[in-house]
Amino acid sequence: MDARIEKLLKLPNKQKLALLAAILVVEGAALYWGLYAPRQKELTALRGKLEKLQTEVQEKTRIANNLPKLKKEYQQLQKDLENALTELPNQKEIPSLLTGITSVGKGAGLDFLLFRPKGEVPKDFYAEVPVDISVSGSFYGVANFFTAVGNLPRIVNITNVSFTDIKPVGGKTTVKVNCLATTFRFIEKKETKDDKKK
Repeated sequence: MDARIEKLLKLPNKQKLALLAAILVVEGAALYWGLYAPRQKELTALRGKLEKLQTEVQEKTRIANNLPKLKKEYQQLQKDLENALTELPNQKEIPSLLTGITSVGKGAGLDFLLFRPKGEVPKDFYAEVPVDISVSGSFYGVANFFTAVGNLPRIVNITNVSFTDIKPVGGKTTVKVNCLATTFRFIEKKETKDDKKK
C-alpha cells in the first residue's frame, strides 16, 4: 500500500473525521461555485425573461381581444374625419360654397350690393376665407339669410354685422346690412410643403 495512505489510516479518528469534513466542504464549495451558482444565475435570468414574455403575451392578447372594438373606433374616427372635412372644404370647393351663399341670399329676397372675398388667413391646418358682404332687403329676408347660412353644411361665421338705411317701403321695413362672412378651408399637406419651400 502507498505510504501516504498508510499514514492517513494511522491518524486518530478525530483527525480522520476533520479531514473528511474538510474534503466534503471543499468538494461542496467546488460543486456550488462550479455548477449550482452559474445555473442558479441562468435560471434567475430565464425567469425574468419568462415574466417579461408572459407580460407581452398578456398585453398582445388584450389588444387582440379588443381588436374588433378598436377597428370599430377607428372606423368611427374615419367617419368623423370625413364629416369634419365636409365642414372644411378644400380649395376647389370654395367658389361653389361662395356661390351657395349668394344663392341663399337671393333665395331670401336680398339684393347683393357687395360681395368681395378677401385674402385667406392661414392657420394651423386650415385657412380662414373672409368675404365682405353688403345686402339690402327686408328685415325678415336678412334674418332668413342668416338662418340659411347657419344651416349650410359648411362652416360659415357671420360677424361684424351692422344695419344701416332702415326705412319703411310699401308696408315693409328694408335695411342695408354690412357683415363679414368667414368660411374655412382645409389646408392640404402639399400646400404646407409648398409654402415652406417658398
